[in-house]
Amino acid sequence: MKSFFDTNVLVYLFDADSPVKRRKARALFQKHAGDGDILLSTQVLQEFYAAVTRKLARPLGAAAAEEAVTNFAELPLVQVDSRMILAAIRRSRNNQLSLWDALIVQAAIEGHASTLYSEDMQHGLLLDGLRVINPFS
Repeated sequence: MKSFFDTNVLVYLFDADSPVKRRKARALFQKHAGDGDILLSTQVLQEFYAAVTRKLARPLGAAAAEEAVTNFAELPLVQVDSRMILAAIRRSRNNQLSLWDALIVQAAIEGHASTLYSEDMQHGLLLDGLRVINPFS
C-alpha cells in the first residue's frame, strides 16, 4: 500500500535544528523509498519549497530547495485540481480539519494511500480507510 508524506515530514529531512526528527524522517523516507510506495501531491511540493526557504531557522538556498523539489517530483504525485479542492472543502467542514489538511487527506485518499505521515493531525485518526500516523510521537 502507498504511504503519503505530508509536507512537515519532508521539511524535517532538511532541518538541521531538529536532529531527532531529522533522523526519524530520514529513516522513514528511506524505508518507504526503498519499498517504492511514497506518494506526494503538488500541494506538498509547493508547501515544501516555501517552508524550507523561509521558515527554517537555517533555510535552504533557492537552488538547493529547487533541487529537492525536482527530486521529489520524480515520485508518484497526486495533481491537485478544482474538483479535489471542492472535495477538500467538504471534508474540511465535515471533519473539522483546516482546508490545507483536508486537501492533504483528500489527495492521499484519491492516490489510494493507506497511511498518511503527518505531525499536524491527530495520531491514529482514520478517514475513509486512511490512517494518520505521527512518525514523531
